[in-house]
Amino acid sequence: METLINFAADLKKKEKHGIPQRFMSGKHIALIFEKQSTRTRSAFTVAATKLGANVEYLNKNDIQLGSKESVEDTAKVLGTMFDGIAYRGDHQDTVESLGEHANIPIWNALTNEWHPTQMLADFLTIKEHLGTYKGKTITFVGDGRNNVAHSLLVTGAILGANINILAPESLQPEISVQKTAYDIAKGSGSKLMITSDIKKGIAYSDAVYTDVWCSMGEEDALDERVNLLSDYQVNQDLMDMTGKEDTIFLHCLPAIHDKSTDVGKLAYEKFNVDGLEVTDDVFRSTASKVFDQAENRMHTIKALIAVTCGNVH
Repeated sequence: METLINFAADLKKKEKHGIPQRFMSGKHIALIFEKQSTRTRSAFTVAATKLGANVEYLNKNDIQLGSKESVEDTAKVLGTMFDGIAYRGDHQDTVESLGEHANIPIWNALTNEWHPTQMLADFLTIKEHLGTYKGKTITFVGDGRNNVAHSLLVTGAILGANINILAPESLQPEISVQKTAYDIAKGSGSKLMITSDIKKGIAYSDAVYTDVWCSMGEEDALDERVNLLSDYQVNQDLMDMTGKEDTIFLHCLPAIHDKSTDVGKLAYEKFNVDGLEVTDDVFRSTASKVFDQAENRMHTIKALIAVTCGNVH
């Protein structure tokens, strides 16, 4: 993974200098997206196109995945036509089944359980702004059960970063995910902490990371989440509690940081808050690196598909 992040940094540098990277000329990739997407879809499309590949987008209304045609049969069919497939949907077992039967590279573009391509962008961003991720403390604040928190905990353990998950006890990572991360950390030297104690969890953080309080499909739980998480909002007071002047702020986006979205308007009308998981002043501050993260989705996905599917020598 570290090699992949370094390769992404190299590709990014070359792109900024106008050096073409056509590792995928003449190849074809499919994007099977059952969930909405801005950054991930755009990143895969632009990355593959810049590498010289042709891209076909297939949403849940275009194919019969799991309804009239099994995942196995779909994988075998598409595997004869495409050189790689990115899957974004609900179920981890779907992407794993595609990987088992397609006989071509399959990329997990997000499931309910995991979001691995987001991690590549996150750790490249951390390295760019902090110089390294090894030994740095990255604190995720909010719903610790979601796919980003799970992915951050395990990826940080792999890469030797220190990861804190700061969340109410009812919203902390699945026990199986915690066990996996702690087992990996024994070998990498990563230090992990899962706590509901805000002062303890936020102190000395080099990066503060949050995500929406309601993941896709959970919007009906907004009232419950606001009640549970209002004390865990990333605001300037919380950023100051790190005790560091150079702490950066991260968010995988989209973010509810003002009233400019339907959810933001609803939150303002129901709870009289301007922003949910993060306040607008933190989101727009110089500490915020969220748009660097977003750009790095493309550079890291470019590296991922080039290494696994392209002609890289």
